[in-house]
Amino acid sequence: MKSTGIRKRIFDIIQIGNKTDVVSVLFDYFIVFNIIANIGATVLETFDEMAPYMGAINVMICLTSIIFCGEYILRVWTADLLYPALGQVKGRLRFILSFYGLIDLFSFLPYFVPGLLTSGVVAFRILRVIRIFHLFRINAQYDAFNVVLDVLNEKRQQLFSSISLIMIMMLASSLCMYNLEHEAQPEVFANAFSGIWWSMSTLLTVGYGDIYPITLAGKIMAILIAFLGVGLVAIPTGIISAGFVEQYTKIKSLSEVTYNNDLRFIMLTIEPGHPWEGARIRDISLPPELIVVVIVRKGDQLLIPNGDTHVKPNDRLVLGALEFADDIGLQLKEISIRKGNPWIDKRVSQLDLPEESVLVSIFRDGHNIIPHGKTTIQKGDLVVVCEKDI
Repeated sequence: MKSTGIRKRIFDIIQIGNKTDVVSVLFDYFIVFNIIANIGATVLETFDEMAPYMGAINVMICLTSIIFCGEYILRVWTADLLYPALGQVKGRLRFILSFYGLIDLFSFLPYFVPGLLTSGVVAFRILRVIRIFHLFRINAQYDAFNVVLDVLNEKRQQLFSSISLIMIMMLASSLCMYNLEHEAQPEVFANAFSGIWWSMSTLLTVGYGDIYPITLAGKIMAILIAFLGVGLVAIPTGIISAGFVEQYTKIKSLSEVTYNNDLRFIMLTIEPGHPWEGARIRDISLPPELIVVVIVRKGDQLLIPNGDTHVKPNDRLVLGALEFADDIGLQLKEISIRKGNPWIDKRVSQLDLPEESVLVSIFRDGHNIIPHGKTTIQKGDLVVVCEKDI
């Protein structure tokens, strides 16, 4: 029991961006300092002028690597608290194989295992800086790094299509240039793939000039390909830019709705066979005072829907009720989970809630969590319960 309490306390401390815990905040900045010190020392050791100080630099790299190793061990030890639904073994394995888990591992492992990814270890250390982003939030519910990931995720199909067009154009231009330049430059354009480097540098408007056409037809083709390259390369940029505009518009519109209206949230689970299954959001008949705010899909994946978003079986729709009359019979209560609260470390499904009540939201460490039955209540949570007057 005592060991569990110690692990829980360590877990709370090492979590990024827990602004309510002073020790956790100090730990975050301590790790940030170590990341910067490690990268700085790695850069300094490449300068010949730093040879007299190489001993101190090596000590700095050694100490910071040991700290990274200790932090990684603590994160693995407490990983089951990060994934409470998976248990100890699966939770720890999930963290080890996760994006951040691999970054943490390879940021120090090559130091203790010489020859392992020696040239790439700095990249893993630099990637650790991504975690710093969690300390600087746009607001309490959304941070800048999540916006970037959401935009790339939402626009992945368009980005894949545009990149495919660029690859097709590179191959086609390489074949064309081979046919036009092979006889004039057999050593340069030796085969169909010899022009891949030229087509890449031309399409991406880099133009190194180490490979170039010398025939009239080849030069005309190069001009056409260069013009096409400008347009093709601009497509992914435009897609990402439009995605950022759409994402921030959604966030702003949701913020304005929340600020200007008295919102009450209701969660609805779409069971297989439900009339809304497969329907688009725009086709769902809702009272004018209701909007679909968020869709929870496949565990805890949160989707901000638009009119063309389709509802799938087992989706959980979070409905925002706008401007309900005071006599509607619904009330929202905020419950602060303090030390000694009987709900601490209990799953939502285990809570003794009144029959007409439902837990609709948990505010934790600056994040809004849409709970499900396996979500565990923690000390310091702000729980929002919707209940109907009887």
